[in-house]
Amino acid sequence: MKSGSNLENMLAAGHFAVTAELGPPKGTDVEVLRKKAKFLAGASDAVNITDNQTAVVRMSSIAAAKIAIDLGLEPVMQMVCRDRNRIAMQSDLFGAAALGIKNCLFISGDHQKAGNHPEAKCVYDLDSIQTIAMARKMRDDKKVLSGDELEGDFPLFIGAAWTPLGDPLDIRPLRLAKKVAAGADFVQTQAVYDVVAFAAQMKAAGDLGLLDKTKILVGVIPLKGVGMARYMQKNVPGVTVPEPLVARVKAAGKEKAAEEGIKICIEVIQQLREIPGVAGVHIMAIEWEQKVRSIVEGAGLLPRPTV
Repeated sequence: MKSGSNLENMLAAGHFAVTAELGPPKGTDVEVLRKKAKFLAGASDAVNITDNQTAVVRMSSIAAAKIAIDLGLEPVMQMVCRDRNRIAMQSDLFGAAALGIKNCLFISGDHQKAGNHPEAKCVYDLDSIQTIAMARKMRDDKKVLSGDELEGDFPLFIGAAWTPLGDPLDIRPLRLAKKVAAGADFVQTQAVYDVVAFAAQMKAAGDLGLLDKTKILVGVIPLKGVGMARYMQKNVPGVTVPEPLVARVKAAGKEKAAEEGIKICIEVIQQLREIPGVAGVHIMAIEWEQKVRSIVEGAGLLPRPTV
């Protein structure tokens, strides 16, 4: 085992994994984390702790991940390339490991112009693929990028992100291949609504031999209303919400639109389970953590297995 984390054990045992997302507060209020943790406990195998998502300043993902551990959750700490150079990233990874954090998802991060400090300078000393390779070197070779040997153990289950339905489609499996070659043990995707198009991308990934080398957890986001569906269509790269799904949410009316969105999410999960190579789902219920349990239960994924 590379980390001994619950998520790694769950996937190694062949169980259909469920991860969720927990966004840290825009400040120091730990009660925000406690409240969200209560909704997610027992409903997921691990929870992603986002790293200043949407480029908005929030509690450190390392600190929030340690608090999540104290609250009985297993975190998947996110680390963005946007805010740190290689020295800071390696130092933070040492600190995270020392605090008992065993899973990390390495991503580029939203551009700072999208957040509350648009004048900030991006770092991007390393890109997401190089960062994954750095983490694998630290874990497997026991060395930092400079070649110096590290002191102590460094267990880590290395995660990567994938946008399977981003344009142009034909390069997406190839980009995934680069991340797998760099050392991605598991992959969490951007939100998928178009299951047919996604299945085609999974076949392409399978043809490249990638599905035997990593575990794919497919992202799903429950729709709260037709406005959210339209926004995601127009503004979120790589997300396609088929018109029949938008029509269903619209037809449900304002009062029942959220309920219909949850039904759609459950149906998408059930369809994704039938696609060869899909190892789990990543539920991104944005500031809607209280709905995660009903989604997981509706998809027939409760109770969660123990390993």
